[in-house]
Amino acid sequence: MKKIFITLNILLLFMLFASCGTSVNRIKPGTETDLSGYWNARDVRIVCESLINDCLSSARVDQAIKAVSGRKPAVIVGRFRNESDEHIDTAIISSVMENVIFNSGRLDFVSGGGTRDDVRAERQDQQSNASENTAAALGREIGADFILTGSVKTIVDKDGNRSIRTYFVTAELTNIETNARIWIGQNTDIAKDITRPRNRL
Repeated sequence: MKKIFITLNILLLFMLFASCGTSVNRIKPGTETDLSGYWNARDVRIVCESLINDCLSSARVDQAIKAVSGRKPAVIVGRFRNESDEHIDTAIISSVMENVIFNSGRLDFVSGGGTRDDVRAERQDQQSNASENTAAALGREIGADFILTGSVKTIVDKDGNRSIRTYFVTAELTNIETNARIWIGQNTDIAKDITRPRNRL
């Protein structure tokens, strides 16, 4: 009887540990998922594509692009501020924005932030360590004509265990030389009605 009891306990422990294992299922690209009700990858794609399409179809932006004669205008993607009530990695928003603009073929990009610092450090290093005929020349950077910046904000309307989260994502394109705003866009397409389980006492 004692042996059966021990064997059953061992089996129960084994089953307990087996049920605690990590389960991973791969998701096909394009599959819609929204587990938490918070900002996610699909939201980024929807907002960025909408804002950039709006920007590039603006008559004012079209006029500003045509005003840069002899070459394709260059844009730098600046900072997107997170002013929401949750953690949002705005670097992802900047990256997707760059992708959408670049693929449109209407504007060129210049590197900013950490990438620009890395490139400048490498170029400076080449002045001392690379051969004269292969070292990248100083003072040959392409200056950006425009900078794209923006922010993410949320409004949360809550009652009991139900809340509605609305995301306000704004973006603006500014002429770097004149500081004139060429375009301002806002996207409020992302609104989520979330009902969470009630807390049990």
